[in-house]
Amino acid sequence: MIALRSPIKRFVALSVLALLAPGLAVAAPLPADLAAAAHAYDQAQVNGDRAALERLVADDYVLVNGAGQVQDKARLIADYVAPGFKLDPFTIEAPVEKVLGDTALLGGRVDMTGTDSGQRFALTVRFVDTWARRDGQWRVVYSQVTRVARP
Repeated sequence: MIALRSPIKRFVALSVLALLAPGLAVAAPLPADLAAAAHAYDQAQVNGDRAALERLVADDYVLVNGAGQVQDKARLIADYVAPGFKLDPFTIEAPVEKVLGDTALLGGRVDMTGTDSGQRFALTVRFVDTWARRDGQWRVVYSQVTRVARP
């Protein structure tokens, strides 16, 4: 065993441990209510469910979409419930989940397909949704979407 009697050796050892510790930590599961809200949000997008979107998206919601445009809650919901728009079910690849008290960042990569005005579309995006627990309920407050080349 290495003797850590020197203050410098102790400092170096503790610094290395501090750098390695985050990588050694086991990711905690999402709180059940957040996981349920995130699943409901994904389903609401696929189903064009206006009531669920109204409930899950904060009134002060902001989206920066894949074209770099800023949208609000009303525009987001209008897009998902528009006649002729249908998003196919999707799977989130390479998920990112960070919970920080009453705030959470959920994201990943998605291959999105669907129909818009009778035309099929397919695109791959990386996204992050910022969730906030308000009045005991998780709501999406901000989303960022970046288009990436399809694999």
